Amino acid sequence: MATTEHSREPAPAGDCISGLVSVRAPQSTIALLAPEREPLTYAGLAAQVQSIRENLNRLRLGRNDRIVLVLPNGPDMASAFLGVAACATAAPLNPGYRAEEFDFYLTDLKASALIVQALLGSPAIAVARRLGIAVLELCPQPQAGRFTLRGAAPGNARADTTSPLPGDIALLLHTSGTTSRPKLVPLTHANIFASAAHVAQTLGLSEADRCLNVMPLFHIHGLIAALLASIRAGGSIVCPPQFGAESFFARLNEFKPTWYTAVPTMHQSVLAHCRENRDIVARHSLRFIRSSSAALPPAVMA
Repeated sequence: MATTEHSREPAPAGDCISGLVSVRAPQSTIALLAPEREPLTYAGLAAQVQSIRENLNRLRLGRNDRIVLVLPNGPDMASAFLGVAACATAAPLNPGYRAEEFDFYLTDLKASALIVQALLGSPAIAVARRLGIAVLELCPQPQAGRFTLRGAAPGNARADTTSPLPGDIALLLHTSGTTSRPKLVPLTHANIFASAAHVAQTLGLSEADRCLNVMPLFHIHGLIAALLASIRAGGSIVCPPQFGAESFFARLNEFKPTWYTAVPTMHQSVLAHCRENRDIVARHSLRFIRSSSAALPPAVMA
């Protein structure tokens, strides 16, 4: 069962990502769920975020470090982002990149460390080691979002273990780079906190809501609109490992989400499989569906 530990650090002053979690720490309500994993409460999530912070600080990683996340979608990616952003700058990357792409992004980010899932393997590992970047392995535990970290500290590193301020950079993303060299986009804690609060308020989210997250958590859509907006409202988030139209309906039936957010191509895929899943559709629990990142074709809206 989920733990009921409380975070040992008080919520930070100002609008910071760690505050979104720590303010919910006394709650025993569910925060993260995933297929074939035990649910994790907000108390457990706060404890995990604190554990990540302590582990990174012990490895001499802190506030001025950029930590790259190359992880599969799921609850561990969600809690890893929250934990890294609580003490450093998180830089999630698409785990499907090739070695030459990881070479560019790890160099451009000036990464201090790379977090990967143990036993999965990734071309990012060899690239990071060649560049002298510390590699940390994430080892999942039974509860959704619970894991341990193992690895060596970066050479001669000295961590700033103080809590981030609202103006500190919490998240680094890159532009798509379709017309030119990808550019870094820094987002501060205050930026992200305000965006999550705005989405939660606009959608009327509450503790009773449950989001089925089908978006990758290396994009802002999944991170802010699905994950952080839900946490801001005190709702729960289902974090499956990937999106697939057939598995979508199984998740809809199993977890009874009240909403989901996706891009138009995903909505089109779901719509195309509704007929063969009419029984699940007939008893769905969705309160609303959100579409973002591109224009939704009128035929899909109809």
